[in-house]
Amino acid sequence: MSQFDSVTVIREANFYYDGKVSSRTVVFADGSKKTLGVMLPGEYKFGTDSHEIMEILAGDMDVTLPGMDVPLAVKGGETFEVPANSSFTVKVKVVTDYCCSYL
Repeated sequence: MSQFDSVTVIREANFYYDGKVSSRTVVFADGSKKTLGVMLPGEYKFGTDSHEIMEILAGDMDVTLPGMDVPLAVKGGETFEVPANSSFTVKVKVVTDYCCSYL
């Protein structure tokens, strides 16, 4: 899906890691939410309360998910899932565009 119709976009951006990671929240008519964002090269750790699906639209990163000893290589056009109430680490190699769905 290349566009979202009939949504509300929260005007204020979410900034993390001194602005190296940013996103905007999109709210759908049914109340579900996604964030659309950009990550600059670097290493970042995130925690989540919700089950998430991260779709990498463009870019290249290594992701270490809960229970993994070896990072998973993820690039544009690929997705990964993060279980609820957990944390994960990303090593972003190039500027990365992403869409995160909260389930």
